[in-house]
Amino acid sequence: MKSLTRTPHPRLLAQHLAAPVAVLTAHHDGHEHGTTVSTLTRVSHRPLLIAAALRAGSVLAGLAAAEGRFAVNVLGGGQADLARWFASSNRPYGSLQFATVDWRPDPYTGAPLLDGALAHFACRLSGTCVVGDHEVVLGHVVRVDRGGGAPLLSYAGELCAGDLRPAAAGPKSPGQAPALSSDAKEQSS
Repeated sequence: MKSLTRTPHPRLLAQHLAAPVAVLTAHHDGHEHGTTVSTLTRVSHRPLLIAAALRAGSVLAGLAAAEGRFAVNVLGGGQADLARWFASSNRPYGSLQFATVDWRPDPYTGAPLLDGALAHFACRLSGTCVVGDHEVVLGHVVRVDRGGGAPLLSYAGELCAGDLRPAAAGPKSPGQAPALSSDAKEQSS
C-alpha cells in the first residue's frame, strides 16, 4: 500500500515568502496611527506605486483614506522591537503609541517617520480594495528618504535580520539561460 504524504496547509507554506517589514503611519485630524506590515511590494516603476496589505477595516486604512496620504517606514534589522510594538493590539491608541518612539512628522503626509528606518516613502493614496480578509492600500510615492543598513525581513513566521549578499553564481549547464545583468533585471521586473 502506498503511503500518503501530508501536505501542510498552503497558509503555512506561504510563510516561506520572505518579505520586508515596515510600519505604515498616517495622520488625520490630529490623530496618528501606525501598524506593522510584512506584505509590502513595488507595483509599478513609472509612476512609482507601492502596495501594502492590512487587516480589513484597519484604523490605518481608514486614516489614510480620510487624509489621502500615508507614510511607509521600511525597518532595519535592529528594529524588530518597533515591528513588534506596532503589531501589538495592546499598544495605546493614537498619538500615545508614539510616546516612546523617536520620530518626526513627514512634511508631505504629516505622518510619523520613524528614526533609524532604512527608507521612508511619503505616499499619496492611489486606491484601496478589499482582497480576501485584507485591505490593500496603493500608494503613489511622492518623496523618498534613504538610510542605510540591513533590512528586517519576515520569513517562516519569524522576524529575521542580517546582511544580505548576492547569491553565488552557479556553474552554467547546457541549455541554461544566461544570468541577467542588473540593467536587464530592472527592465524585466
